[in-house]
Amino acid sequence: MNRFGPSHSKDTPLHTGLPNPWSAILVAVLLVIFPLAMSYMGEDFYIGMGSRILIMALAATALNLALGYGGMISLGHAAFLGIGGYTVAILAKAGLVSALLVFPLAIVMASFAAFLIGLISLRTKGVYFIMITLAFAEVFYYLAISLPNFGGDDGLQLRERSSVPGIGLDNALTFYFFVLLLSGLAIVLMYRLVSSRFGRAVVAIRENEKRMAAIGYPVYRIQLMAFTLSGGLAGLAGALLVNLNMSVTPHMLNWHQSGILIVMVILGGSGYFWGGLTGAALFLILEEVIADHTEHWNLFLGAMLLFIVLAAPNGVMSLRDRVLGLFSRSSSKAASEQEVPK
Repeated sequence: MNRFGPSHSKDTPLHTGLPNPWSAILVAVLLVIFPLAMSYMGEDFYIGMGSRILIMALAATALNLALGYGGMISLGHAAFLGIGGYTVAILAKAGLVSALLVFPLAIVMASFAAFLIGLISLRTKGVYFIMITLAFAEVFYYLAISLPNFGGDDGLQLRERSSVPGIGLDNALTFYFFVLLLSGLAIVLMYRLVSSRFGRAVVAIRENEKRMAAIGYPVYRIQLMAFTLSGGLAGLAGALLVNLNMSVTPHMLNWHQSGILIVMVILGGSGYFWGGLTGAALFLILEEVIADHTEHWNLFLGAMLLFIVLAAPNGVMSLRDRVLGLFSRSSSKAASEQEVPK
């Protein structure tokens, strides 16, 4: 037994939502088969939509590290998404389009911004933390609007996607697999983080910050590291998103975008490893399907999301635990009835 409790228990907050190897393999196989099937049917639109889902899933997963595992409710993660996107667009305007250069720089810039914001905002708690992260995001938003070199309200356009030696990213299928590769590597890194001693410390701080500080853990430093890593992953998502859209606008930095990311995390399951992917997929698919049938799609989408949240308060991923719990109770009841002597 370690200081966090029994390491083999799957019911503790430290292990809730972590996937088993088979579920990860199944998800990977489905994500590989999907674009191949769409390409065979000539449906490039759905391949592009799949790329968007993967990118937003990465952004939501990045936020889940701070919000779900760390308990840090940030309304400013759109700033890191936008910083990653603007970094790629500004460098492309200067003639630098190599993904091997611009993507790491996008991650570094977003991580640096998250580090600076975290230095200040993590000294506060509760609603004050939420409002400070929101205020910083709005500062970046109005900065992007006010500077002509950043394109103002119109943003910046990309003449071509970032280049990778030997790979042409102009093709929808090739770009999808490029997004899948980078998102997959980022999600593997996320898994290693949340299942490591560092991840256990982050969750334990979420559960009882005072106790962790009392036993000698540097609470502020650990939270700052988690917040910085979360911002860096969001910056990578922003770099991919600007390549998908071939443009970046101040809208990427707006608090509305932060709100959408929070909705995705809550919808999928805050603190569940697949929560970001599940929430992003559900949100974007529902948005696309409903928008095809009515111009008032926001109203119906909101009602649908409200129904899902009421049916699964802890997110869609929590339904699996509830179903398994029902089966477990049924099995226990049947076993106990068999043990009763007739």
